[in-house]
This record gives sequence, structure tokens and C-alpha cells, in this order.
Amino acid sequence: MVGDHCNLSSERPLLSQPPKTGLSCKMVLQAVGKVLRKSKGKPNGKKPAPEEKKLYLEPEYTKSRITDFEFKELVMLPREIDLNEWLASNTTTFFHHINLQYSTISEFCTGESCQTMAVCNTQYYWYDERGKKIKCTAPQYVDFVMSSVQKLVTDEDVFPTKYGKEFPNSFESLVKKICKYLFHVLAHIYSSHFKETLALELHGHLNTLYTHFILFIREFNLVDPKETTIMDDLTEVLCTSSGSSSNGSGNGSSGSSSGNSAAAQNHVKER
Repeated sequence: MVGDHCNLSSERPLLSQPPKTGLSCKMVLQAVGKVLRKSKGKPNGKKPAPEEKKLYLEPEYTKSRITDFEFKELVMLPREIDLNEWLASNTTTFFHHINLQYSTISEFCTGESCQTMAVCNTQYYWYDERGKKIKCTAPQYVDFVMSSVQKLVTDEDVFPTKYGKEFPNSFESLVKKICKYLFHVLAHIYSSHFKETLALELHGHLNTLYTHFILFIREFNLVDPKETTIMDDLTEVLCTSSGSSSNGSGNGSSGSSSGNSAAAQNHVKER
């Protein structure tokens, strides 16, 4: 029993000399508590492991591209092309390329490894046609994205391909919605599957695709800069070296400055 003082058995003394008077169990417990408080959050009294660096920001990997073309010029609207035609053509192409890029690491993106659709400190939820919020795994979320986008880009009433067919009044808002979801998929690949992408030696393709996509959505103001802030550190590195200013010059790019990346919260945000 533990009383006011420790009682040591006289039959099997643990000390060669009797303990000093005044050393109570209360004092021992206080001393132990003090040690535990000091080592709180430090297993075995060691300092916690430093936060893992973002591998995709390492200079040796950000320099990797499959082309040195100036994407800033590539995304600009040609004079003879209708704006909606240009948006439709590029959006459809980005959808196919991002879907293909994700397919290369899809076997690593499972319900067990990616239990939520997370990008850094942000967790995304899917909203169905009735606006119901659905918590799902990353592969489920990506499947929702790709299925819904596939349905839109193959709908003649939304993405018309026949001559004389008019685009719907809601076309631009639908393109913005598509681009937002495609950004989520790209960001998840970087955040959760860059190691696999690197192992497959496809990081050059991913960097090129990301750069082209970001410059395109900035040129036509298709995604709210607040939505892409989470990847501003990568955007600054990739897009600045591709002929774009760090604050995102272009028709619709009020831009997200690199300082915004420091605004990342420690808690998980939900969207």
C-alpha cells in the first residue's frame, strides 16, 4: 500500500542503508510528475522528429520538365478562336491528361492509404447533386470527380462539338467547377503520391502538366486564388520559371502571392 511514506520490507532490504527520513512517496511522485511534464510530447525524452519536408519542392525535382516551352504563350486565346471553344478544348484536354496522370499512381491511392481526400492540411468533401456533404476516401473522391467531368464533357448540350451548336449560358461556371476539382486531384498527387510518381520517373510529366494547368486557369480566372493557395509554394517555383510572375499575371489573375502559402493553418481545414 502507498501511504504518506514508502514502507520498505525489512525482510529484503533494497538499500544497504536505511532511507533518509523525510523522503515521502508524495515527494517521489512530484519528482516523477515533473520529469513527465518536461518530456511531454517527446517519447523517451527525445525531441520529436522534425516535420517531413515537401519532396516535390526539392530543386532537383522542380527542374524536371518534359519541355521548356513558354506555357504563358500557349494558354493565351488565339485571335481567331471563340473563347468558349478555347475553354472547352483546353478543359477537355486537361481532364484527359490529369485522369491519365492519376491512373499511374491509382494502385497506391487506396481506401487504406488515403482514408480522406487530403491535400496538406486541407480535407475535401464531395457534394452530391442535392448538395449533400459526403465524406469519402481519396480514390472515391477522384472517382466522383472523373465520373462527373466525363459526363459533362461528353454532353453535347454542355460541350457541343457540332457546327452551329451554342454553348449554354452556364458554360463558364461549369468550366470553373471542373477546373477546381481537377486542381484537387493534381494537388493530392503531389501531396500524397509524389514519392510514387518519382519512382515511376513521371515527375517531369507531372510538373509540366501542373504548370500548364495553373497558367491556364490564371489566364482566364477560372479558379479562385484562395482555392489554390494551398499549393502556392509549388506554383511559385514552377510557374515563375515558366515566364509567369509570382503573383500570377494574366487576364484574370489577381494571383496568390507566395506569402499566402505561409497562411497554412496547423488545424485541418474542411471544404
